[in-house]
Parts: sequence; C-alpha cells; structure tokens
Amino acid sequence: MRLVMKFGGTSVGNEQAIARVVDILKTHRERGDDIAVVVSAMTGVTDQLIATAEEVVASLESPPIETLIQSLRSRHMKVLSAVAPNWREEVGIYIDDRLEKLKHILTAIYTLRELTPRSRDYIVSFGERLSAPIVSSALKQAGIDSVVLDGCQAGIVTNSCHGAAVALPESYTHIKSRIAPLLPDSIPVIMGYMGCSEQGIVTTLGRSGSDYTGSIIGAGINADEIWIWTDVDGVMTTDPRMIPTARVIPTISFLEMMELSYFGAKVLHPKSIEPAMMEDIPVRVKNTFHADAPGTAVVRIAHREKRVVKAISIIRKVALLTIGGAQMAGRPGVAKAIFSSLADREVNVMLISQGSSEANITLVIDEDHLTDAIEALTEIKKQGYVREITFDKDIVVIAVVGAGMAGTPGTSGRIFSALGREGVNVMMITQGSSEVNVSFVVKEGDSQRAVQVLHDEYHLSEGCDE
Repeated sequence: MRLVMKFGGTSVGNEQAIARVVDILKTHRERGDDIAVVVSAMTGVTDQLIATAEEVVASLESPPIETLIQSLRSRHMKVLSAVAPNWREEVGIYIDDRLEKLKHILTAIYTLRELTPRSRDYIVSFGERLSAPIVSSALKQAGIDSVVLDGCQAGIVTNSCHGAAVALPESYTHIKSRIAPLLPDSIPVIMGYMGCSEQGIVTTLGRSGSDYTGSIIGAGINADEIWIWTDVDGVMTTDPRMIPTARVIPTISFLEMMELSYFGAKVLHPKSIEPAMMEDIPVRVKNTFHADAPGTAVVRIAHREKRVVKAISIIRKVALLTIGGAQMAGRPGVAKAIFSSLADREVNVMLISQGSSEANITLVIDEDHLTDAIEALTEIKKQGYVREITFDKDIVVIAVVGAGMAGTPGTSGRIFSALGREGVNVMMITQGSSEVNVSFVVKEGDSQRAVQVLHDEYHLSEGCDE
C-alpha cells in the first residue's frame, strides 16, 4: 500500500513517543508499504512560540528570547540524543542553526515592536523545523533511509493568507514530482503545518494544519489511505470527558466528519478532509499509543446503521446575538448590511436563524468576536436598519450528526421531545440542506444534560446497530 502517515504533537512529544513512531513505520515498511510521513511540532511547542512572540513584541525590556531558545534546545537535544545518538552531532548542528535563525527574527520583532502575520507564520513554523529532523534521524538510526523536507520543498504552494493559508491546485503536481520518486527507497519526513506562497514566503495552514498537510500530500501522491495518528482511539460518539461511555465510531462519511469537525470535534478539521475527499482517499484516525486499535475510517459512503444519529458534537465559548426591529420586516438590504458589516470586522458567523416575520435575525458567533460584532451592528443601528441588539454569552452549540437523518421522518421531533422531557430549553435551531446535521443552542448549564439525554436516546454507547 501507499500510505501517508501524519503524527501529531503528542505522537512526537518525547523520546518514548518517537520510539513508538519508529516501530510503527518499521513494521509497515517491512510489510512492503511505501510511506510518506508528516509530523507536527512537539507537544506545546507551537503555543510556546506564539506566546513568546507576543510577549517579545510587548516587552519594554529583557524580552524572553534567550529563555525560549535554551528551553527548545534542551528539550529537542535530549530527545535527539535518546532516539538517534549516532546522528546527534550532525542534526544538533542543524537544530542550532534553526534556533539561531529563530533568535534573529524574535530580536527583529522586539526591535521593531511589530509582529506581522508574515513574521508570525515564520516564527511558528520552527516547531516543525525542529521536530522533523529528529524523527528522520530516528528512522535512520533504525536502519531506514529517510530524508527531511519542509512544506515548500515538498511542493505545497498556497495563497498568501498568513495563518490560514489554502493549498493551490498546482501543489498536487509539485508533490507528485517531488515526493513520489522518493518512496520506493526511503521514508520522506515532511514538516506539517507550513507551505509557501507563490513568492516563496513561508505560510501556515491554520488549525489542524499538519492534518491538512497530510491530506494534501496524500492527494498529491495518490495514496491508498491517509492515516492520522493522534492520542485517541478514533472519532468518538461525543466528547468522552463529558460522557465516559462514549465509544469509537468504526466508520464515518466525509460529510459527517466535516459536520462534526465544524461543530467542535477536534480530531480533524474540515479543511483537512477536503483534499482526501476530492481524490476519494480514505482517512483513518488511529492512536499512536494503542496502535493495534482499528481506529475510525473516514470514507465517502460509510456503513449506514439503523439508528439515524451517529455522533453529537459541541462548541463552547460562543455567543448568541439577536438583531431585531419591526423596521426590518420587508425591507430589502437589511441582511446585506448586517453581514457586510460583520465581514468587514472579520466576524465569522457559525449559525443563522430568521423568523418568518423578518423582524429579527439571530446569529451565533465566536465569543472572542462579540465586541467587534456589537460595534459593527451599532453602526447599522445608527443607519436605522435595526432597533435593538441583544446578546447572551452563557451558551453552547450542540450538533447532532448522522447520514441516516436524511429523509428519516420525525428525527427533529424525537430530538427535541427528548430534550423537552428533561426540561432542557432550546434557544435556537438550525438544520442544513444536507439533512445530516441538526444544530441547536442551549444554556451552558444545560449542555452536559442535553448531550447525555441525546446520547442515551440514540443508544450511542452501545455497539454498532447493523
């Protein structure tokens, strides 16, 4: 088989984790599989880089640059010495060179007192620049030939949207010509999370960027499967921290996975599914620390169970925003004015509901965007489009997802009847045209009970219902 295997931060977070990665790769190599590897930064390193960059630009004196450099060097050299002692000197020189470059850019932003999106992307890319050579050297220590490539060298060409870049179509041609020829003889280790613009400037791919890298590489080399290795056994029926009896879902469709990801499930991001879905390549989510577990297969058409609901997802830290006024009814251009104003402030709207009277519109937005949203809508209010603006921050969005919901009568009635019996008040409801997702808003204090009620209603803790 031709496989792309992406290993997340916890999977490469220390010497024991990297040793497991090497064992997994060696086993598959001995089976005759061709493998391309994508790695994330070690656990916590990306957050450490972001926090330090923001602290440096705000520092009046004694920026914590040297503290960061020494911390990163100590951690990475310790792991390198453990997993690849024969390569310590050679890779150590590379690590020191990267850290010197990182020190220079941090010093520059301290001097200029400015952290631009472009420089931020360059800084956060150093997590993968440090982890990938260690994984590659560990493979060589185990007798497996390996080469290291950053996102640019691998052929990932993106737009110039720093912090949330998207791969351009030409990436796939570049990847095929650069990565595929390496596979018969070696395991390329590719730095996830980054690419470069058409001008050669480093960009990063946003949340779950390394998953996205893995999917892009898989599509580029026409992989048989893409495996996302993480620290959970697969995609769960809901958050096991809320519902301890939540179980792993054996198979799930691309569409269901995208809905779950958009509505809070953090195993995969919707963007990371798209390249695989485009080429119809199965994505398998597996646990590095429980490698024998089958995980979850994400495929075009999943096995359809008799129960119509497959999983329940939740988004926290959101706000409910209601815009109302009788003058909105029948007045052309109101919605355009509202959403244009919000877009100008880069406020992302997650859910929308409008009453048939057209006298109010209710939105769900990220809580961090609430101030910007209110300021934008206050300007609209001054223009006479709306009369009142109210909000509620003490809420969550719950999404009920399942391909079996499409065309099944009574699904919404069953959901909301179950909630009603338990006294859970629903503040807002939406359903997409795909019919695989019903989303609703409840008070934060009702969230645990709401998820438990629906998890029980559809017997999601039980095994597959064939």
